[in-house]
Amino acid sequence: MTLLEDAVNGKITDEMKVVAQKEGLDPEYIRRGIANGRIVIPTSPYRDVKLCGIGEGLSTKVNASIGSSSDISNIGLEVEKAKAAEEAGADTLMELGTGGDFLEVRKEVVDNTSLSVGSVPLYQAFIEAAQKRGSITDMTEDDLFKATEEQAKLGTNFMAIHTGVNNITLDRLKKHGRYGGLCSRGGAFMSTWMLYNEKENPLYSEFDYLLEILKEHEVVLSMGNGMRAGAVHDATDRAQIQELIINTELAEQAQNEGVQVIVEGPGHVPMDEIETNVKLMKSMSGNRPFYMLGPLVTDVAPGQDHIVTSIGASASSAAGCDFLCYVTPAEHLALPNVDDVREGVKASKIAAHVGDMVKLGKRDNDLDMARARCNLDWEKMYSLAIDSQTARTIRNDRAPEDEDACTMCGDFCALKIVNQHYDLAK
Repeated sequence: MTLLEDAVNGKITDEMKVVAQKEGLDPEYIRRGIANGRIVIPTSPYRDVKLCGIGEGLSTKVNASIGSSSDISNIGLEVEKAKAAEEAGADTLMELGTGGDFLEVRKEVVDNTSLSVGSVPLYQAFIEAAQKRGSITDMTEDDLFKATEEQAKLGTNFMAIHTGVNNITLDRLKKHGRYGGLCSRGGAFMSTWMLYNEKENPLYSEFDYLLEILKEHEVVLSMGNGMRAGAVHDATDRAQIQELIINTELAEQAQNEGVQVIVEGPGHVPMDEIETNVKLMKSMSGNRPFYMLGPLVTDVAPGQDHIVTSIGASASSAAGCDFLCYVTPAEHLALPNVDDVREGVKASKIAAHVGDMVKLGKRDNDLDMARARCNLDWEKMYSLAIDSQTARTIRNDRAPEDEDACTMCGDFCALKIVNQHYDLAK
C-alpha cells in the first residue's frame, strides 16, 4: 500500500503524524489532504528522510537544486553543496547532475543528506544515449524507464517527469513561437527527440507503465514544466497552458492509481501575472500541490537573480503556491558554488515566510520580533531571525560602545530614547 492508498483507506500513518506535529495541525487534516490530492509527503522505502508535507494549509516549502555539469564535476563539491543547502534551511533537495560520473554524484548526495531528494531521470537517459550511441536522438524508450527505476531505487523521493511535452504541446510552441526560446533542459531534450524520431513522448504515451514504476518505489510524481517560459515576455503563453492541460489530466490519473502528485509551474513570470498563474494552476489541477520554479519577475538582473526570485516567490506563496524552487546568484551565469547555494536558500526561505504571512496568516514570529526590538533584546532577535548567524555576525563586526543600541543610531536610538521616557508596550 502506498501512502496515498493508506490515506484513502482512512489510515493515519506515522509520516502523517510527523508532518501534522511540525505544522501544528490535526493528523486527520493531513490524511484528508493526501487522500484528496491536496497534500503530498515525499518518502522512500529505501532510506529514512526528514519528512515534510507540501500542500494546502501547510507552510510553503523551499527546494534547493544542485548537480554537476559537463564543465564542472566534483563529487565532493556537490556533497558540500547538499550539506550547505540543508544547513541553510532547505526543505528538499534536487540532484540534477549532468556531467562526469553523475550516477556516483547522485548516490553520494543521497547518502549524505537527510532531506527528500528529487531528480529528473530524463537527463540520465538522454546523456547516456549521447555517450553510448553518439546522440541524444538515439535514446530508446527502454532507456527512459530504466533510468527512472534506477534512480527510484537509490532512494529518490520525487521526480520531475516531463509528461506534458507531447505532439499537441509542440504544435502550440511552433505555431506561436518564443522570444526567449525553450529554456527547460528536459523540454529541449524531449522535443528534439520527438521531432527527430517522429514519435510521441514515451512518458505520455506509456504513462501507465511510468505510474507502475513510481508506485512500486513510492516516488512522488512532479509533473515537469518542459514548456516553462525563460523570458517574462513568454509567460502564460499557449504552449505553457497546453502543457498544463495535459499535466493536470495525467495528475488525476496518477492520483487514482495511488501515486502522489505535484504540478510544476513556470519560471519567468512578470509580477502582474503571478496570481493568475497560481490560481489557474490550482483551479485546473483540483488544488494539487503547486511547485513554482522561481519565478523570476524580470530578466535584466543577472548576478542578483536570487533577489529577483525572492520577489516573485513571495507573491507566488501569498497567492497560494505550496513549493518554491530556489534560484541562486549564479543563475544564467555559472554552476552555483557553495556560497551561491546558501544565498539562494536564504532568499527563498524569506520569500516563503513572507508569503505564509498572507496565505496562512502566520505573523506571530514578526510580532515577537517587534517586541524584542522594542525591548532592545538582541539575543531574542537573533533567535527569531530567519538567518540568525548573519544577523549576529554583522552586529558583532561593527559592535557599538552602547550594547543596547547599534552603530547605525549610536547615541540617538529612537527606541532607547522612547523607552527612557514613556511606555508604549502592548
